[in-house]
Amino acid sequence: MKKRYEEFADIMKEQLNQALQQEDILDQASEIMSDTVATGGVIHVFGCGHSQMFGEELCFRTGGLVPVNAIMIPQYNIYPNVKLSQIMERQEGVAQGVLDSMVTTPKDTMIIVSVSGRNAAGIDMAIAAHDKGMKVIGVTSLNYSNQVTSRHSSKKLLKDVSDVVIDICGVKGDSVLEDSRVSEKFCSTSTVVAMSILVGIVGEVIVKLADRGINPPIWVSGNLDRGDKINEEYIKQYKGKVSIL
Repeated sequence: MKKRYEEFADIMKEQLNQALQQEDILDQASEIMSDTVATGGVIHVFGCGHSQMFGEELCFRTGGLVPVNAIMIPQYNIYPNVKLSQIMERQEGVAQGVLDSMVTTPKDTMIIVSVSGRNAAGIDMAIAAHDKGMKVIGVTSLNYSNQVTSRHSSKKLLKDVSDVVIDICGVKGDSVLEDSRVSEKFCSTSTVVAMSILVGIVGEVIVKLADRGINPPIWVSGNLDRGDKINEEYIKQYKGKVSIL
């Protein structure tokens, strides 16, 4: 009998391989992001609860693109209080103000991660980004999203308000393992699958920029002796443009 970590790894590999079949969609997303960086724009990343970690991973990350802004609003995070985070992600009318408080241009791209795609904050952020002329890339599980209703007054889901929809191919409820002695399914796949896809897309963007004759600005590890000097120059260059810097 397989160990649970083996079973989980097998399911994740299957979901990731399935997600990678969306080659045209992934290429479309990478092209939009490449255009943004090539024209001096910024890629913004938004999510609520655990989905905030996608912004953390893509922003100020070794080997990642410099012009990426993580929208890190404390009230959307599970810290300091998980209940507050849950209330906020279902609240309309806040995301517009969040985006208004940041530096943005129509050249920018907004990436929004919401596994179910149903909560108001992500849908609001997509609408707000469109109002500012941005392209929106939605990262969601279509199988999950197609089995739930919207919590937004428009009755729309994230997939309905995104220019490009990346399907992370998860199941309803996100958890995939079962045991007859356990009342609920356990171990969710969305984080690993979505993160793998997004980091891989960043890699594709970097190569696309190089194909255009652009040397992409890339963060270097601060634990390399040369890292701090390189990164400080990028911070000076992009401060006031990438809001989190």
